[in-house]
Amino acid sequence: MKPSTLICLCLYYAIARHMPKSHSFLGRLTFAGNIRQFLCRRIFLKMGRNVNIERGAFFGKGTAIEVGDNSGLGVNCHLHPNTVIGSNVMMGPDCYMLDNTHKYDRTDIPMIEQGLKDSDRRCKVVIEDDVWIGREVMIIGNKIIKTGSIIGARCLLTKNFPPFSIVGGNPSRLIRSRQ
Repeated sequence: MKPSTLICLCLYYAIARHMPKSHSFLGRLTFAGNIRQFLCRRIFLKMGRNVNIERGAFFGKGTAIEVGDNSGLGVNCHLHPNTVIGSNVMMGPDCYMLDNTHKYDRTDIPMIEQGLKDSDRRCKVVIEDDVWIGREVMIIGNKIIKTGSIIGARCLLTKNFPPFSIVGGNPSRLIRSRQ
């Protein structure tokens, strides 16, 4: 990691992550929103125009994250460090992307002693263009959220669905198609 990226990452987690919300009552980015945007542009692998990083967003090192134009990371969201977000993506508050990083194949020894999976077997989340992810959605493992989909609030996303799906529930199920 480049020193400048490391400095931006430290500033983000020490200060910018805890600053107030990103938009004023007029809809414009506030000073805090501009600071987060400035720092994340130097941390992320790719960041498009007009991207909103809300307060409390967590993304690990963030150096493999890609975010397209006009997209946003919700308040207190937790991203996989290996996430690709397309353009025009809305994300509600408190969304989580989880990966099972622990080994559990052997039954002759406790799971706590089996260690972690290799990093090349880790999860990747892809969120395509024009997606709306509701409040408190939990995305489990490798997922591709297809173009035009809506993921309902508090959904536990356990599988992939076709483009333009409206998905909800725990576990997730197709509610209907938008087409």
